[in-house]
Amino acid sequence: MGATTSTYYEPLSHLDASFLALETPTTHMHVAGVVVFDGSELVTSDGGIDIGRIKAHIGGKLSYLPRYRQRLAWAPPNRRPVWVDDDHFNFDYHVRHTSLPRPGTDEQLKRLAGRIVSQPLDRAKPLWELWVVEGMSEGRFAIIAKIHHCMIDGISGVDLTTILLNVSPTSEIEPAVDWSPRPAPNAAQLAVAEAARVTRSALDAITNVPELARRGGEVAITMGARGFAAINSLRSGWLRPSARTPLNPDLGPNRRVDWTETPLASLKEIRASLGGSVNDVILAISAGAIRRFLKESRHFDVGEGEFRVMNPVSTRRADQRGALGNQVAMWLVNLPVSDPDPVSRLQKIKAETSKLKSTNQALGAATLVELSRGTPIPLISLANRVVGPMMRPFNLTVTNVPGPQFPMYLLEAQMLVNYPIVPLWSQHGLGLALFSYNGILAWGVHADFDAVPDTAAITSSIQHATDELLTAAR
Repeated sequence: MGATTSTYYEPLSHLDASFLALETPTTHMHVAGVVVFDGSELVTSDGGIDIGRIKAHIGGKLSYLPRYRQRLAWAPPNRRPVWVDDDHFNFDYHVRHTSLPRPGTDEQLKRLAGRIVSQPLDRAKPLWELWVVEGMSEGRFAIIAKIHHCMIDGISGVDLTTILLNVSPTSEIEPAVDWSPRPAPNAAQLAVAEAARVTRSALDAITNVPELARRGGEVAITMGARGFAAINSLRSGWLRPSARTPLNPDLGPNRRVDWTETPLASLKEIRASLGGSVNDVILAISAGAIRRFLKESRHFDVGEGEFRVMNPVSTRRADQRGALGNQVAMWLVNLPVSDPDPVSRLQKIKAETSKLKSTNQALGAATLVELSRGTPIPLISLANRVVGPMMRPFNLTVTNVPGPQFPMYLLEAQMLVNYPIVPLWSQHGLGLALFSYNGILAWGVHADFDAVPDTAAITSSIQHATDELLTAAR
């Protein structure tokens, strides 16, 4: 945090600033999700959804989410991004209400979600939107959430979701708390305050000699371990190009959204029989799905080159649950898409993730980001600088976020399912995100509009790959 005499601002972390730096007109860096609810308890007399109560409920929770009323500002001379309170905050701009033509289908909801995630967030305003969508069949409604990656990562997103959701239905709405924006510093004040903050941090480190002496050995050991982990992380493939596939085209700005579901019990059955973690099983299913899609829908030879996925891993400690900002690092995992045997694919993935854990590559990835020291150079930027922007170090993102295994409610409306949407990096025409909730593993499929018009072939391949492993497990 920082301040001048009577103003307030807060610098972004190096990693959060990186997500801003990576954004382009065709590479949107917002995280999204489509959450579907049973709306039978929130129906109004005219048959619609009680949007007034929903908005009042969201408004009553904003005091727990200070970032949601902050916008970006830029500190001279190097334009380091900082958060300041938005003195023109407009709640109705961020919480929007729309409807599908009744009775709205899942296909219509997917198309709407695709249009919404195709549009970048306005950087002059707080970087989030919530769309309440009514008109769905079977008395359902949905919330489409869009939040910039610099504000939040998937693991902390579970904590933020619990602020809006309850473990039991309730009609009580928490009253909104009066809020007044703290004055933001002007450009000159911000430049002086940032220079003073950086200098003060350096002086604190230098002058605290007793603490440095006491912790000297511990720091040396820690830095040695982190350096070793960072080297192992780089060796995992960040500085080598992955193979180019039909899933790695130049992107346009437009997106498609699709989804499917898998019973969580099926994954646990596979894990119990064949071993590995739930994440290993998810990666094995992803490998089988990508193999089938490339062979049957793109007639692509899967025997050439490596097909790597970036698998985000939380580095958030238990005492950081609920804290805003990103606490996540990246694994690179080679998916054995050339292997026709589903069990063999799982065994290879288990061996690779075990090696990643033993060499602490999540810590290594986090260390490399921290070493940027204020310059927005995460691993993906580093790879682009070393091997060139056309040489992506991985082909696909697969991210898995565990959620609660019991019903949750928005007021009286039970959440039925939550389909997450992961950003697409440059030259990544497809991204897979998963959220487990109440016995359901929901797969969110995010695709470039032109590169992957046949997203249904992806979802059917996911189901086919799951069935393959289930058959082997049984």
